[in-house]
Amino acid sequence: MLRPQDVGHRVVVRKIIGVGGDRPLYTDLLGLLAELTETELTVLTRNGPRRVALADVHRSKLVPPTASPAARRAADRESAAVAELERAANQTWAAPVQQRLGDWLLRAADGWTGRANSALPLGDPGCPLPAAVDAVTAWYAERGLPAQVNVPLPAAAEVAGELARRGWRSGPLVLVQTVPLAGLLARTAGLGEDAAGGSPGGEPPVRLDHAPSPEWLTLVAARKSAGDPLPAAAHRLLTDAPQVRFAHLYVDGQLAAIARGAVDADHRWCQIALLQVQPAARRRGHATRVLRAVGRWAADELAVPAAFLQVEQHNPATALYARLGFTTHHVYLPWQPAVSDGPPDGAC
Repeated sequence: MLRPQDVGHRVVVRKIIGVGGDRPLYTDLLGLLAELTETELTVLTRNGPRRVALADVHRSKLVPPTASPAARRAADRESAAVAELERAANQTWAAPVQQRLGDWLLRAADGWTGRANSALPLGDPGCPLPAAVDAVTAWYAERGLPAQVNVPLPAAAEVAGELARRGWRSGPLVLVQTVPLAGLLARTAGLGEDAAGGSPGGEPPVRLDHAPSPEWLTLVAARKSAGDPLPAAAHRLLTDAPQVRFAHLYVDGQLAAIARGAVDADHRWCQIALLQVQPAARRRGHATRVLRAVGRWAADELAVPAAFLQVEQHNPATALYARLGFTTHHVYLPWQPAVSDGPPDGAC
């Protein structure tokens, strides 16, 4: 059977799918082992992530790496694409404290959100991998923060293996999903403002502001800070992007839906984050209208070709994103030490 240190490696999983003629029926899944818990595993296949309950696994094993030049070139292209999008994501969700460890990036934002308080282990850290992990742990300990490493897969599979060997635990699998903005706008045509600024059916328009309103910040604090006031680092993070807009949708004078759109310096990607609809206003298409408004701003004003978002695999919103044309570009796993026995010396 597969082990935690196999996360990030190619595997084949034979899954039981039923019984036919008194014999079990199987199907095989081939791809990257993206997650392994006590009850299920996730394989990142060509057709996207596939979750399998361990009770349904007949057999599983590692697939030896392919040594052919073509396979290596394909892996290099995939890793480069992951690195490009992760760099854009860092620009559009930029922690106020950042420090390099070789090619790795260490980030801190007063503990506000995991992404802004995690190491991004892409490339060469400039020292052996065990020493790099020790340095990451020490850096966060100096700031009074738990160490966290967000490991993009498959680009940083070796890092995932090292963390698993140390007994670190991974959090929920996060899907990094993308969509061409032309496709998103085509699928949502008729749901947003027309060229004159009006909305179909008399719906209130989505307002895109350069700064978040107090009401907008209150909704974010309720979701991301358990209702406590946002730390100063959060305000800086939210507004510090090459281009940024804050979507507000009001219904009967009440803020019903919000989102944040941010574009990287090269105008290649628009990040959509903090999409939220008030419970009483759900199932009315507000989320789709807000997504369209942000996408239209990025496409029309900045000629951005594509958007991306990050969403946990188990989030029900993935069904909406699939209908709107989002597909999984890559995934990442957040890893933290299971038990801390004091910081290492941090030498690297």
